[in-house]
Amino acid sequence: MSNTKLRALESSAAPGKGHNKSRLYEDLKHQILTLQLAPDEDLDELSLCEHYGLSRTPVREVFRRLGGEGYVDIRENRGARVSPMNHSTLRHFFLAAPMIYAAIGRLAAHHFTPAQLARLRNTQAQFRQACAAGDVTATVLCNNQFHEIIGEMSGNIYLQASLNRLLVDHARIGHTFYQSHGASESKRQELALSQHDQFIDAIASRDEEAIVQITFAHWELSRQNMEMFITPAGLIPDTPHKDAETLSI
Repeated sequence: MSNTKLRALESSAAPGKGHNKSRLYEDLKHQILTLQLAPDEDLDELSLCEHYGLSRTPVREVFRRLGGEGYVDIRENRGARVSPMNHSTLRHFFLAAPMIYAAIGRLAAHHFTPAQLARLRNTQAQFRQACAAGDVTATVLCNNQFHEIIGEMSGNIYLQASLNRLLVDHARIGHTFYQSHGASESKRQELALSQHDQFIDAIASRDEEAIVQITFAHWELSRQNMEMFITPAGLIPDTPHKDAETLSI
């Protein structure tokens, strides 16, 4: 854990903003989702204790809570680290995500409350503003919150737990996508925004089948974005010069 990152945490934990477990939890979660803390990065327990004015016991309680939610990997006798993103975890992600998102959407259509729908609309407005402003961190966090709310709408604690774990990696990969500013990426962001609007309309109408269709269309967009992150375009290989080809004949 670098000194720069510790200073960022120290700043957020300054007097008036709370030297407590709740703030430490929120700060670590925020930095993991936005890649300020990288996958596999060790968390310095002693430094966090010092900066937040906490003993080891509450810091370890925060680690355990984050571990249960998929943000942190706790290793026996080796401390805590940010959850890794490797071939194995990403493979499981790709296999499970569309099924869980679809199941969540189906249940959300039947169990949402007016208050939840209002929160979803508000989050979508914030998401749109963040995209327009080019605020990558806010965009990632608003997108994450949008899908968390749909998870809450499902009313299913088992699926919510799985969804929240998926959203950890979804946000981390999405952070790279939202940093791109090319024309094609802008069009994909507009499509993502449009699909969010469609989610809201379908949920409000309790149209389960429409939600499932949008879910898979939205997942396909996300999958393409993730493939761009995992397998970036390679360098164009050198091609033989015509004169060289002639000499070799």
